[in-house]
Amino acid sequence: MLNKVILIGRLTRDPELRYTANGVAVATFTLAVDRPFVNQQGQREADFIRIVVWQKLAEICANNLGKGRLVAVEGRLQVRSYDTPEGQKRQVSEVVAENVRFLDWPKEGGKGSAAPFGGEEDPFGSGFDLPADDLPF
Repeated sequence: MLNKVILIGRLTRDPELRYTANGVAVATFTLAVDRPFVNQQGQREADFIRIVVWQKLAEICANNLGKGRLVAVEGRLQVRSYDTPEGQKRQVSEVVAENVRFLDWPKEGGKGSAAPFGGEEDPFGSGFDLPADDLPF
C-alpha cells in the first residue's frame, strides 16, 4: 500500500510551533497549492492544505519559513476525527510532512533572512574556486 503526497505551494501564514507534553516539537501551517486549470472566469483557483511537521524539522520550518514562502512538501495524507466541546464529531485531513524543501530565498527583512539555512553553514559549500580559464563555457 502507498500513501505519498508531494505538494508545491506558498505558505498562507507563518508556521505555528508548539510542543507536546513530552517536549516534542510540532509545527502547523497551511499551504496554498494552485489547481492545474482555470475556472470559468479565467482565474486560477487554489486548494488550502493543512501541513503538520514534527520534531527538528518542525523547529527548522518555524524558524525559517514565513507567509508567502514557496516550499515543496513530501509526506503522507492523514485523516483524523475528534469531538468538539459541544459533542459534534469533526474530521480533519492534513499532510504529515516528512520532508520540506525551501524553494525560494526569504525577502530582505523577512522571516529567516539572516541566514538561508537556519543559521547553519550553507550545505552546498561556498561555491567553486575555479580559475576563469578552467570553466567549460
